[in-house]
Amino acid sequence: MVERGAEVILVTGGAGFIGSNFVLDWVEGGGRVVNLDKLTYAGNLENLASLEGNPAHTFVRGDIRDVGLVGRLLEEYRPRAVVHFAAESHVDRSIVGPEAFLQTNIDGTFSMLQAARGYYEGLVGAEREGFRFLHVSTDEVYGTLTPEAAAFHEETPYAPNSPYAASKAASDHLVRAWVHTYGLPAIVTNCSNNYGPYQFPEKLIPLMIANALAGKALPVYGDGQQVRDWLYVGDHASALRAVLERGRVGETYNVGGGNQRTNLEVVTTLCELLDELVPGSKFRPHKQLVTYVADRPGHDRRYAIDARKIEGELGWKAAESFETGLRKTVHWYLTNAAWVADVTSGAYQQWVTKNYDERSKVDAGEGTR
Repeated sequence: MVERGAEVILVTGGAGFIGSNFVLDWVEGGGRVVNLDKLTYAGNLENLASLEGNPAHTFVRGDIRDVGLVGRLLEEYRPRAVVHFAAESHVDRSIVGPEAFLQTNIDGTFSMLQAARGYYEGLVGAEREGFRFLHVSTDEVYGTLTPEAAAFHEETPYAPNSPYAASKAASDHLVRAWVHTYGLPAIVTNCSNNYGPYQFPEKLIPLMIANALAGKALPVYGDGQQVRDWLYVGDHASALRAVLERGRVGETYNVGGGNQRTNLEVVTTLCELLDELVPGSKFRPHKQLVTYVADRPGHDRRYAIDARKIEGELGWKAAESFETGLRKTVHWYLTNAAWVADVTSGAYQQWVTKNYDERSKVDAGEGTR
């Protein structure tokens, strides 16, 4: 257990995909973490198995909306920062059931801000000067871009198009208000699509890897020409370190990998990697498994991040190209089949069936709906 008085950070959602990668990186760098996670479908303690018994990591199962619990953790461990990852984060799930997204992403962030505010107001001296609340958000708050439009920057107006994006936009606005109204020393980061180890296999890259290895269809929405900027999760962790160390209070920093790819390009590149790395697969070439399905409602056409602010102010830049990061990711999933099997529970399989298998298939040449 993390000792009282040691310099620690409180991380919410630290058993999820990005959160667990950040926690592992932080502890590997000599830091100490109190990790608060509710362990919903996307939270998985197996992500943190390597930290079992490590005194630098304390796990607490709980809800970020429990202000009393959060307040007790803040008072007991006296963290120098709160890093707030906890969120419902899957667009398709937000379309089917938006209520959970409003509850976690809006109400939960409000509760975290209130607890942090109460804690901060009791700090003095160096503890008060050094405290930070880091809110980790998404580029989806900015809406969609046309093919020729400039990338999202920190002053891009918000225009969320899904219940998920709207809930994250609302949470960003709450953080801004708590900075300006109450003086809470908070910072917001908006990142592009993350990929890498420990990502729950409902998201594009791990889903395609799992399906391809099993010889299942690789469902591509619409015409597959939706563009995303891809950020390797290890690079994201290093960016958040830089923001905690050198970021300015009240600022927003966009974090991107500089890797714009269409969804179809991502799937095709994955298939080629699997052809190479799994030469004995009876499903080669894996590209033959690509299946076009009806697009999801309100599907944003393009995201792109302008990361010049964090690069210029904080000296951060993504280390991985899409090719190097994707190769690392595929290799991780190939060597961690047991992890994938454990997280793909019956409930998860029911979700995949509902979201993909029940969609009507469309011809490859048809556009988005």
